[in-house]
Amino acid sequence: MSRHLTSLGIVLMLAFAGGNVGLWAQDHDSVHEAHAGEQHDGHDHDHAAHAESDGANHADAHTHHEEEFVAGEYIIHHIADAHDIHLFGDVHIPLPVLLYLGDEGFRFFMSSSFEGHGHGDKNFEDAQGVAYTLHAADGALPNGQPVNAGVITAVKSGSQLELFDFSITKSVFGMLVILTLMVWMFISVAKQYQKNPGQAPKGMANAVEPLVLFIRDEIAKPSIGAKADRFMPFLLTVFFFIFFCNLLGLVPFIGGFNVTGTMGITIVLATLVFLLTNLNGNKHYWGHLFWPPGVPLPVKFILVPIEVFGILMKPAVLMIRLTANISAGHIIILAFTSLIFIFGEGGDALAAGSGIGVFSTLFMIFMYGLELLVAFLQAFVFTLLAAIYFGDATHEPAHH
Repeated sequence: MSRHLTSLGIVLMLAFAGGNVGLWAQDHDSVHEAHAGEQHDGHDHDHAAHAESDGANHADAHTHHEEEFVAGEYIIHHIADAHDIHLFGDVHIPLPVLLYLGDEGFRFFMSSSFEGHGHGDKNFEDAQGVAYTLHAADGALPNGQPVNAGVITAVKSGSQLELFDFSITKSVFGMLVILTLMVWMFISVAKQYQKNPGQAPKGMANAVEPLVLFIRDEIAKPSIGAKADRFMPFLLTVFFFIFFCNLLGLVPFIGGFNVTGTMGITIVLATLVFLLTNLNGNKHYWGHLFWPPGVPLPVKFILVPIEVFGILMKPAVLMIRLTANISAGHIIILAFTSLIFIFGEGGDALAAGSGIGVFSTLFMIFMYGLELLVAFLQAFVFTLLAAIYFGDATHEPAHH
C-alpha cells in the first residue's frame, strides 16, 4: 500500500509540475501577444489625432517584447492579487467589483468591464460619467497622490473621487472557496459523529480526526494547559484554513492562487491572534508586562517599553513569516520557469531553452514536494505560535 501511495504522490507532483510549466509557458506567449496590441493613450479620447503615433508605438512595443523577457514582471504578475482569475492564454474569469464613491454612492460591475490589453492600465466609464482606471503598475495620479499596482481610481468631470474598494479579488475569492469547503467538511464530519456515536470514524472523519487530535494533544494542551479547550475552535480554524489555502496555491490551471501570500489576509489572521491574546490576558500577564516583579526600578523603565514593543511585534512576525514563506515558494518555482525563456531567448535558442527546461522541470518537481511539506509546516508553525501566545496570556503564577 505504501509503495502505491508513494508512486501516486510522484505522479501527482509530475503532473502538477508539468502542468505549471505548460501553463506558465502558454501565459508567457499570451503576454507577448497582448503587448503587441497594447495601447498607451491613457485617458486621451482624441483617438483620430494620435492614430499615427499609436501605430508606431504598437510596432515598437511588439519588437521590444519579442526580444526581451522581464522575469521580475512575469513573476509579480503571477503572485500578485488581481480583480480576475487568469486561467491560461487570454482566458480570464471576471470577478465582481464593488466600489463606494462617497456622495456618488455604491458602484457594482464585473472586472470584465475594464478595457485594455496586456499589462497596461485598464479603463472603464459607467453611465453616470465616472471613469475608472485599474492601474497596472505603481505610479502617481495627476494630483501627485501615489497609487499602487492593482488599485482602482475614479474620476468624474476631471475631479478625483474618494474611493473605497470592497471588491472580491482573486485572493478573497480563494479565501471564500476555502471557507465554504471547511464549513461543508466540518458539518459533514459532525453529522457523521452524531449518527454513529461511539464508533470508529469513517471516510472524511477518519482523515480529519488525526489532525484534530494532533492539534489538541501536541499544540493546544502543552502550550495553553487547562484552558486549551477555550481556544481549540480558533486554533482548528486557523490551522485548516492556512493548510487548505496553501494546498490551493499548488493546484495548476486554476489561476495561481496565493491566498496566504497576500498581506491583507495574513494581517487579519495576525490581528485576530493579537486580540485573542490580549483580551484573554489575566492579571498575572498584565502585571509582568507593565510592572515586572523582582526587577529594580530603573530597569523597569527600560524593560516595560521593550515588553510593549514585543506585544506588537509578535503578530507582525506571524504575518511576515507566513506571507514571506508562502510567496517565496511560488517565486522560486516561477524563477526556474523563467530560466526557460531567458536561455531560450524567446524561441531563438531552442537547444538552450530545452536543456535548461529539463533542469527547471526536475527542480520544480523537487520544489513541489518541498512545498507540500511547507504547506503543512507553515500552518503548524502559525498555530503553534498562536497557542504559545495564548498560553503566556492565561497561565496562572506558579506557587512554590
